[in-house]
Amino acid sequence: MEVPSRFEVSDELWAEIEPLIPVRVRRRRHPGRKAIDDRLVLNGILHVLHTGIAWTDLPREYGYGSGVTCWRRLRDWQQAGVWEALYQKLLVKLNAAGVIDWSRASVDGSHVRALFGGLHTGPSPVDRGRNGSKHHLLVDAGGIPLAVSLTGGNRNDVTQLIPLLEDLHARPVAGKVGRPRQKPDVVLADRGYDHDKHRRLVRARGITPVIARRGVAHGSGLGRQRWVVERGFAHLHNFRRLRIRYERRPEIHEAFLSLACAILCFRRLPSF
Repeated sequence: MEVPSRFEVSDELWAEIEPLIPVRVRRRRHPGRKAIDDRLVLNGILHVLHTGIAWTDLPREYGYGSGVTCWRRLRDWQQAGVWEALYQKLLVKLNAAGVIDWSRASVDGSHVRALFGGLHTGPSPVDRGRNGSKHHLLVDAGGIPLAVSLTGGNRNDVTQLIPLLEDLHARPVAGKVGRPRQKPDVVLADRGYDHDKHRRLVRARGITPVIARRGVAHGSGLGRQRWVVERGFAHLHNFRRLRIRYERRPEIHEAFLSLACAILCFRRLPSF
């Protein structure tokens, strides 16, 4: 059976990932069956991420190995920090190429249903109280994902504004001469973030908050700049595994989030 090419990791992307993957040491005594090649397993992980199928439905004839093998490798690489390291590495390359626009950033949250519960879930106010989670996203002026987080579906968007900025501050983006960038100049947000306390916290970090006020008529023009974060969610949820949260363990879903953001960054590299 022919393998769909869009589920295959390209040579260029594999060159970025391979140095980050921990080397497995095979036992000398009773080594057992030889482990499946990491690149093939990654293809299986990408297949699940793109299609949203269950691990048990992963086609064995593609040579990816079993769904359990791919799940374990995804878990192990998440624990080793591979996906976060890849995400950061690609952000640095984008910054070096001058692609990231630090003049402003936009932030928003998006609900996803969580079918099997687990940590970082809660009754969703926009889904009749069904169990859900929230993706929170911070993007630059061009829509490049700068930071992402996962919370329960009942968490207010504004509670993640500072954590997203702190996450970006904690991992400075190098790539250019001078100090690495740790913050955008301006952050844009909708009425869900209309809290003076958080405006003060944003200003204290040297960032100008531009947040819509509740009770003010629409038509401020803020949406003409903020639409990039909505498009960012559209690109993120184009990975079907992220449209619905199936994983009870939050670190598995967070692994998919980081990998998806890394792929979106890779697609914005000038040479690709």
